[in-house]
Amino acid sequence: MGSSSAPHRRLTLGIAGIALIAALAACAPEPGAESEPVPPTESQPTSEAPPEPEPQPGAGPECPTDHCVSVVMTGDLLFHEGLWTPYAIETDEQGRNFDFVPLLSGQRKYLKRADLAICQMETPLAPSGGPYAGYPAFSTPPELAAAVKETGYDVCTTASNHTVDQGTEGLLRTLDELDAVGIEHTGSYREEGERDEPLIVEANGVKIGIITSTFSLNGLAAEHEWQVDYSGPELGLDPERAIAKAEAAREAGAELVIGVQHAGTEYATSPDIQQISNAEALVDSGEFDFIANHHTHSVQPLELYNDVWIAYGLGNTISESAPPEYRVNNEFLTVRVQFAKQEDGSWETADVSWAAATNMKDGVYRWCSVASDTPQGVCQSEGFDADVRERTRATVNANGADGDGAREWLVTEE
Repeated sequence: MGSSSAPHRRLTLGIAGIALIAALAACAPEPGAESEPVPPTESQPTSEAPPEPEPQPGAGPECPTDHCVSVVMTGDLLFHEGLWTPYAIETDEQGRNFDFVPLLSGQRKYLKRADLAICQMETPLAPSGGPYAGYPAFSTPPELAAAVKETGYDVCTTASNHTVDQGTEGLLRTLDELDAVGIEHTGSYREEGERDEPLIVEANGVKIGIITSTFSLNGLAAEHEWQVDYSGPELGLDPERAIAKAEAAREAGAELVIGVQHAGTEYATSPDIQQISNAEALVDSGEFDFIANHHTHSVQPLELYNDVWIAYGLGNTISESAPPEYRVNNEFLTVRVQFAKQEDGSWETADVSWAAATNMKDGVYRWCSVASDTPQGVCQSEGFDADVRERTRATVNANGADGDGAREWLVTEE
């Protein structure tokens, strides 16, 4: 019985195989006919997963996430005759009568260690060949713009109490000179409506809004009220206007917004009530990621307020020496802030660092860092340099900045 069943099973299998072949043949397309595409199933992905984005650590300290951006800021570019005279040259091929690059070149190594560098053009620029003037109605050699660019700055704010010292002509000339060398700017404007358009720049793939204003025009008036980020003697800085402009920057795609105030009591090493109330109003709006101040010609504290850093006084970028009782005029602060992008897309401050500087090197006017790592060697003398550095350290940390993580910037260690 068992031996007779095997051939039967093999015969049945053969018939089934023939039937299957016939069925497949019936479904096959005729020669030359197009075949219908087979739709993909869930187990057949239509494309590969997108590649992971490349890290963008940016310039500066080590980035704690995959994407960082750092911004460096300095104070007022304040020029008196004693500062520009040493840098006069015979007219060169570009028609320049001054070379201010050596005056500022010490800053280069700092500016290179940030993705965005912002300066403050305190005074209007003169026509080529002059006339030039210092206090009280400034008119600075226009060659400054080219030196600022060559030093490594990307943006200059232009709202100050001296913006209209030379009227509309000086205001427009300043903007023209900055445009000619490729420096972005905000704070003063050519046409009506421009004041309401926030400046947004890109650095290391991040869109950054820069909002500025001045508390005064020294009793002068712009030809048109829209020419300067200034709200008149009654309102001065007007935080509500700055907040509205920051909101517009966010709507236009800015991921970070920096507020820049030109205000304060000259030569004071502590912020006044106007500086404090305005800076805190900007922070409390939730629209700003960093606040910086200049105008006082003196270094003032760094402070962490509601998780946003405020630099209350950057002093000058460069200045002619003032009398001993105003020595703060000759002491400068450079501040760098690093922002890190989080997994949820938000940005947090990852690092805040500062470096102190003075206005002379080897007996001539020249920006010179007095940081502990002495990146330019001795500026005036070892004792003088150390005194400037430690005075600056005490002022910067007066409101607890060191306890909140702010540190001295040792650029030679990066």
